[in-house]
Amino acid sequence: MSTTPTMAFPPTGRDAPKTPHFVDDAPFDPGASEPTVNEDERYLRASALTLIWWKFRRHRLAVISALVLVALYASLPFVELIAPYGLTKRHGDFLYAPPQTIHILHEGSLHRPFVYPYSFTFNEETFTRDYKVDMSRPQPIRFFCSGEPYRFWGLFDASFHLVCPPKDGEMFLLGTDRLGRDMFSRIIYGARISLTVGLVGIAVSFALGLFFGGLAGYLGGWVDNVIQRLIEILRSLPELPLWLALSAALPANWSPLLVFFGITIILGLLDWPGLARAVRSKLLALREEDYVKAAELMGASRSRIIGRHLIPNFMSHLIASATLSIPSMILGETALSFLGLGLRPPITSWGVLLNEAQNLAAVNLYPWLLAPIIPVVIVVLAFNFMGDGLRDAADPYH
Repeated sequence: MSTTPTMAFPPTGRDAPKTPHFVDDAPFDPGASEPTVNEDERYLRASALTLIWWKFRRHRLAVISALVLVALYASLPFVELIAPYGLTKRHGDFLYAPPQTIHILHEGSLHRPFVYPYSFTFNEETFTRDYKVDMSRPQPIRFFCSGEPYRFWGLFDASFHLVCPPKDGEMFLLGTDRLGRDMFSRIIYGARISLTVGLVGIAVSFALGLFFGGLAGYLGGWVDNVIQRLIEILRSLPELPLWLALSAALPANWSPLLVFFGITIILGLLDWPGLARAVRSKLLALREEDYVKAAELMGASRSRIIGRHLIPNFMSHLIASATLSIPSMILGETALSFLGLGLRPPITSWGVLLNEAQNLAAVNLYPWLLAPIIPVVIVVLAFNFMGDGLRDAADPYH
C-alpha cells in the first residue's frame, strides 16, 4: 500500500504568525524622499507646448524681447493715459524746441524729477529760434495727475495721465515739430497704428498662406502646379515698386480708416507666398502619415483632415514664421508712409512722423525729428529675436 506524501503549507488567517512592523518615530520629510519620476520621464510625459516653453525660456534674449513686445502691446489701449499731451496739441511758442533733459539734482541738492524751462530769441541771420535753458527755475514733473482732457476710446471724457508737464511750464522730452507738437506724445500715439498694422497684415497673410498652402500640399497634382506658378509670379515681382503701385491706386478721397485697412490688406496680400510654401512642404511630408490614412478611411473630409489633423501638427513652426514676418510689415508701412504713399494725416504712425524728416536741411537743424526711428528699430529687433527663439524651440531636432 503506497502512501501519498503530503505538502506542508504555512498557516494562514488567524493561525498565521504575527510579523513585526518597524515604526520610525522621526517626522516625515517630503524633501528627503526620492522623486518617483526622473528627469527623462518628465520630458517624455510633457506635451509639445510644454517642451517648446521649456526650450524657449532658455533663450534669454528671446524672453526679454517677448517681454518688451508684451509691454508695448499692452500699453496700446492706454496711450491717452501715457502721453502727456494730446495728439494735435500745439505750442505756438515752442516751434522746433529741442528735447529737454530730466534732472534730479539742482545746486547740489536732491529733488523730485524736474526739467528746466526754455526761453528763446529769434535769430535773424538763420531765421531760426535759439532756445536757452533757464537753470534758475527747476519745474517738477507731475505723476498720476490730472492734465489735458481727452475722450477715452470715444466713450467718455477723462483727464487722468501717468505723467503731466509742470503746472507753470512745458515738458518736451523728445522736442517738438514744426507746429510745436510734442514728439514724445505723437510717437506714443503712433505706436497704436504702427504695431496694429503688423498684426492685421499677418492675419490676412496667415489666412491666405494656410488656405493656398494647404490645398497645394494636400491635393497636389494640377492644383499644386497652379498655386506654385502663382507664387512664383508674385515673388518675381519687385516688392517695393509693387507696394508703391498698389498704394498709389488707393482713392485719394478714402477716409483714413479705409486707407489703414487698404494698406494692411496690401501688405498681407504680398506676404502670403512665403508662408504658403512652408505650409505646402510640411503637408507633403505629413499627408503620408498613418493617422492621415486612418482619418481618410474613416471618411473624414479633406477640410477636416487639413484643419484638424495636419495643420495643428506644425502650428508652432507657423507661429514662429508669422512672428518673423511681422517686422517686414511694420517696415513696409513705415516705408510707404515715409514716401507719402501709405497712411495719411490725421492718422499718425511712425512712418507718418518720419515723413516730416525727409528734408535733409530740417534734419540737420532739428535731428530729433528722426526720433521715431528708435521705436521702429526696437520693435523690429524684438520680433526678430523672439522669432528666432520660437523657431529654435519648435524645432524637434534642435
